Order: sequence, then structure tokens, then C-alpha cells
Amino acid sequence: MHYRIFDCWRLAAALLIMAYHFLYFAPPGREAYIEALHRLLPLLDMFFMISGFLIAGRYAGRVSTLGDYGLFLQRRVARLYPLHLATLAVFAAIGLAVALGWIQASDPERWNLALLPLHLLALHALGLQDVLAFNYPSWSIGAEFFCYALFPLVVLAAKRAGLAGLVALLVLWVSGLEIAGRSGFFPGGNWMAADTQGAYRAFADFTLGAIVASLVASRPFAVVSHRPGLLALGFAFLSMVFSWNGYLTLLGFALAMLLTALAETARPDSTRRLAPLMPFARVSFGIYLLHPVMETIFLSIVWKRMLQPADGAGFYWFWLVPMGATVLAALASERWFERPFGAALASAGRGAEGPRAVSA
Repeated sequence: MHYRIFDCWRLAAALLIMAYHFLYFAPPGREAYIEALHRLLPLLDMFFMISGFLIAGRYAGRVSTLGDYGLFLQRRVARLYPLHLATLAVFAAIGLAVALGWIQASDPERWNLALLPLHLLALHALGLQDVLAFNYPSWSIGAEFFCYALFPLVVLAAKRAGLAGLVALLVLWVSGLEIAGRSGFFPGGNWMAADTQGAYRAFADFTLGAIVASLVASRPFAVVSHRPGLLALGFAFLSMVFSWNGYLTLLGFALAMLLTALAETARPDSTRRLAPLMPFARVSFGIYLLHPVMETIFLSIVWKRMLQPADGAGFYWFWLVPMGATVLAALASERWFERPFGAALASAGRGAEGPRAVSA
């Protein structure tokens, strides 16, 4: 089952996050826009929830041995790591230039080469560093890999106790997050806003997505219209806009996912009109990881150093350029870099012996 609506949600979230980050280069008066988009940052939780939903739905019944788990990890690394490595290389080169004194940086902590091993190993969302270094949104990649590493917990909970096991796992995990927050582990005590410690936040979202997948598989009630899902999604947006309790936002996302997935599985053709958007929705991950690269080129250099001093272009016209460049770069990356590189990684070590080599 391919969920077109979830793909569109991820695309919209990636575009909004990109717009939010680009706004920091806008002229005075931008503060209201930044604050408005800042309230939508829980959309990152939706990313992890959709990931948990899709991963649990596809792999929960297929990971029962160490070999299965190794094959699962290999496929996920093949999907996410190539672009993470490529974008990291770009920012590591900038970090080297800063270290050699070739360029001056206003935020030198971001370019600390001592943090590079954490990023190479995708460990930079475990609270081992205090700053978002290099490709700053890539903490979510480290968080995703953390969720994949703990995926056997989701599988075990589901196999031992079904939906009740998954709910128990979520309650235990969130309880631990609340205790850690009150002890000062998370800035401000709020685990829902964590980034450098975002792996722990992500696994809660991931598990909640797996719970939704379990509910969809059992089809507890019939839903054929997409209106209920859209209403639940609207509630989640109201919760973000008016800064209601974060648990209400997560509940709204979970309910929206449940109702939408039930409707789309009942009537797969109901989302056929979204098919033209799928080539763009498929590269949401690329848009998310590549937009800081375009930010560096078009905003840090072209806008800030050339156009802004000369007052050569209005910002809110110009910012469409890095946005468009990001989408085009993501399309090109998916076709000519991520797909072939990922295919090579996914098949590595799986010669004549097949998955047995991965298990070894």
C-alpha cells in the first residue's frame, strides 16, 4: 500500500521547514513570520511518526532473526546515508576552511571538526554535542538511525502483546523522557523540543506511528472519507499555532494518520489526483537535507554578500530562487546519486550467499 497523502504531508512539512530556515536572512520585520513558522516545528514529529508507521507496517512481520535485522538495517542505511554523507562532506569542507583561517565564520562552534566523527557515525542526536553542527537539520538522520537500531523493541512488543505491548512501550519510554526532562537532561525540561538529544524524542514518535500502523492493520472501524483525517490534522495545526499542550499536537497527528490511512486503504483510488505530485513528494528527504547547502550558496553568499548590500533584489522574491534550486537539486540527487549509490549499498555483501552474508 502506497500512502500518497502521507507523502504529500512530508513534502509540505519539508517545504515549510525550508521556508522557516530561509527567513532568518530576511530584512527587519521578519520576526512575526519566523515566530509563526517556528510554532510549526512539531511537524518534525510527524516525520518520525510517519516513518514509524511505514517501517512497522512493512517490516514488523519480516524481522524475526539477526539476519533479518541486519538486512533491514542495510536497506535503511542504503536509503538515508548516501545523501547524509554527501551533504556532510560539503559542510566538512567549509569547516576545514574555517579551521585553516581561509574564511571567517560568525558561528565557529558549528564548524568544529572534532564533532565530525559523531556525524559520520550518525550519533549526533544522542546528546553527545551541544550545538547543531555542519548540516544542522541532519540531527534527524541520527534520530532515524537510532529508531532503526531500537526497532527490535517495537517488533518484540508487538509480537509478545500486540497493540497493548506497543502502548506499554510508548508509556514506559515517554515516562523516561519526562523523568529525564525534569532532571535537566533536555533544555528547558521539554523533550518535545529536543534536537541535539532528538533521538530520544524521535523514538517516542516512531513508536506512536507503529501503534497507528497496528490499529490500521486491525481496522477497528470503517472510514471511507478523508474529511475526518483532515479535521484531525486541522486540530493538530491549531494546537501548534496556539501553542497548546504538546501531547495534544501528537494526539492530533496520530488521529489524523489513523483516519487518513483507514480512508486511503479503503479507497486507494481516492488519492489518484495526487499522483502528479509524487515525483516531488518522493524527494522530501532530499529537500530537507539539501536546503542548507542552497542556503549557504544563495543566501549566505549571493544574497548576504552581493545583493543585499547593493539592494539589488527584494528578499521575498529572491528567496524563491534557493527554494526552486533545492527542489531541482533534490530531484537530480534522487535520480542520479541516491538511487544508484543506495542500490549498491543495499546489495553489498549479498552475493551468491544472499542474506546469509549480511547475517554473518
